[in-house]
Amino acid sequence: MNRKIAKLSSLVNVFAVFSFALAMLAGSDFFSYFSAIFIAFSFVPMISSFCFFAKSEVRLAGYVSVGFAIVYSALILLVYYAQITTVHAGGLSHEALTLLDFQQFGLFFNYDMLGYGLMSLATFFAGLTLTVQSKVDKWLKAMLLVHGIFFVSCFFMPMFGLFKPDMAGGDWIGIAVLLVWSLYFIPIGVLSFKHFSRI
Repeated sequence: MNRKIAKLSSLVNVFAVFSFALAMLAGSDFFSYFSAIFIAFSFVPMISSFCFFAKSEVRLAGYVSVGFAIVYSALILLVYYAQITTVHAGGLSHEALTLLDFQQFGLFFNYDMLGYGLMSLATFFAGLTLTVQSKVDKWLKAMLLVHGIFFVSCFFMPMFGLFKPDMAGGDWIGIAVLLVWSLYFIPIGVLSFKHFSRI
């Protein structure tokens, strides 16, 4: 059962990230937010699986990764569920939209950035739990650790007010960055599935 949960969560994560990328290319905010919810749903059990199967000497890194994954998931679910329910329903005042609407680069956008920063830390610590026994493990470990670098930009860029609603080309820049992230993260899910299949 443990291995099945690990494999299934990895596959769901791949499908959710792929759906997220497609929704962004199609210009559908609703479905990109909806897909992001399932990225969070699948990410927590996937990261928990790294912790569960880790050797005892690296288990603490696994616990840390699970902790960051849970906080990431809570923030992301808060942000995107609000987008597909409260914001999508309309009728909000200008002040409320400034705070809640992801497209306004306000409070909820900053929570989103913080969430993905914590996701990066979760992958970094998950990478520390891996004992390399194959090429799959080698690539997976490297990609998880390198993904941790995203924490710096996700955490600090909102502090400098670099994102604004009227930013020239902001939409295309944002889409391009998220597509690159998707292309990076899909292989992590695939390699995780292969890794858990061999356990």
